[in-house]
Amino acid sequence: MTGFVVGLTGGIGSGKSAAACRFAELGAVVIDTDAIAHELTGAGGRAMPALRAAFGAAVVAADGGLERSAMRQMAFSDVAARARLEAILHPLISTEARQRCAAALADAAPYVVLMVPLLIETGHYQGQVKRVVVVDCAEETQISRVIARSGLRRDEIERIMATQASRADRRAAADDLIDNDGDLAGLQRQVDELHRRYLELAAM
Repeated sequence: MTGFVVGLTGGIGSGKSAAACRFAELGAVVIDTDAIAHELTGAGGRAMPALRAAFGAAVVAADGGLERSAMRQMAFSDVAARARLEAILHPLISTEARQRCAAALADAAPYVVLMVPLLIETGHYQGQVKRVVVVDCAEETQISRVIARSGLRRDEIERIMATQASRADRRAAADDLIDNDGDLAGLQRQVDELHRRYLELAAM
């Protein structure tokens, strides 16, 4: 795949979505792998037959889509179940993301931002992205944001964070860092600077 693709990642509650929105406002094409995952696991989604076969009817909602709370509880309490889930979903998501990136670039997108929450953890995207930008903030900031927006308990959030790459590992993997311990305006200023840099790199 030719063209300039930036991988955008960060831990839960770090502010990935806010950064992605700003990149989109500035003219980049944003492809969200979480949105792809929701399509694949919705009613009639391509992943559902394999998920039903692997985990049974308990993870299938009345509409035929994924019963997300049941699947989340199973995946975060059982390492083997999470590995089976990832083995089903990650290749499908990666293939669809690759196709959407290629289509956007063929349609003259200045560059593509591929938002992947587990970019560091999975091995599916290294060949797809030219740079990795990490949205970073303190772990306490992550926790407080997720509590405010989702109502999840602290222990539930900490369990999710434990399945993700550490803050240090994400920072080590980053080509570019966005510090999101401040306000939205501060995040947007940093995205604006990166946008100018990515336009220059994409034009090379």
